Amino acid sequence: MVAWVLVTFAAAGLGAWASVHAAEFYAQLNKPEWAPPAGVFGPVWTLLYALMAWAVWLVWRIRGWSTAPRTLALYLGQLAANALWSWLFFGWHLGAAAFIEVLVLWLLIAATIVAFHKVQRFAAWLLAPYLAWVSFATALTFAVWRANPALLG
Repeated sequence: MVAWVLVTFAAAGLGAWASVHAAEFYAQLNKPEWAPPAGVFGPVWTLLYALMAWAVWLVWRIRGWSTAPRTLALYLGQLAANALWSWLFFGWHLGAAAFIEVLVLWLLIAATIVAFHKVQRFAAWLLAPYLAWVSFATALTFAVWRANPALLG
């Protein structure tokens, strides 16, 4: 389990690296009324990453690399896409690319849930809050990108 926690939180760290100045940048943006304050994101993502690590560990424990390489590779792929979004949005201020990428991330998470469900239902359910949050983040990314053409080219 420790290895999966380390891998999962390493991706979180890569995203956090791009988000060092995210609070300041987020404060500059025109946001919809339903946008949460910047302080909400850290605790929510910490919980989601913990649930993700738990889910992948359950799948790995049952199947391992030898019998579930595609399932585990799918998990790693969505993890990489997750980290990339922070770079696109907060690091490079590329709103359109971040929006397209978050759509891809959503699809990868949904595919991971389906794959995990075939191995262990509870592991799939552990990813449900993640998919819900990324659904919200997708709408927020679009709204913020469209409201800030000068800052999110």
